[in-house]
Amino acid sequence: MFVNRYENIFDIKFNWRTASLLCFLAVFPNVLGALHTTVWGVRIHFFQYLIFLAAIIYGPVGGAVSGAFGSVYTAMALHNPYIIVGNVILGATVGLLIKRFNFHVISAVLTAYLIQMPWLWLTDIYLAGMPMKVVNSIVVALLVSDLLWGSVALFTWKKIRAIVS
Repeated sequence: MFVNRYENIFDIKFNWRTASLLCFLAVFPNVLGALHTTVWGVRIHFFQYLIFLAAIIYGPVGGAVSGAFGSVYTAMALHNPYIIVGNVILGATVGLLIKRFNFHVISAVLTAYLIQMPWLWLTDIYLAGMPMKVVNSIVVALLVSDLLWGSVALFTWKKIRAIVS
């Protein structure tokens, strides 16, 4: 017998604090998308941190929501709407690998990066018309950014979740 039942897709008890955190993690990456720094010739972006936090705390749906809404500014600024889909892939995959398959955060981030890369490479070269040399440098920069912010998320997510629980 098939029984319909409601299941919380975020696997978290919602109250005003948890809902506010999800909204923050979905919108604030747009602010961080405007910020970056260059270290040893590699451009480091900050917005991945919040996408990873959303994925770790709320799972694949939270990661996808943060990736989608949090990429709007960057996509508009660079005239590249494909960035949104790439960050949905990144956030959803990290959340899925952690929540469903019990991946370690860094393993999930690296796996999600590898899954996202074909999308990024193909869309940036063939749909956005970017030169291959530029796209290859973006691939390296994103690897460094993802590893950096995945590591920061690994050490901070429990404290942030405790604040809103």
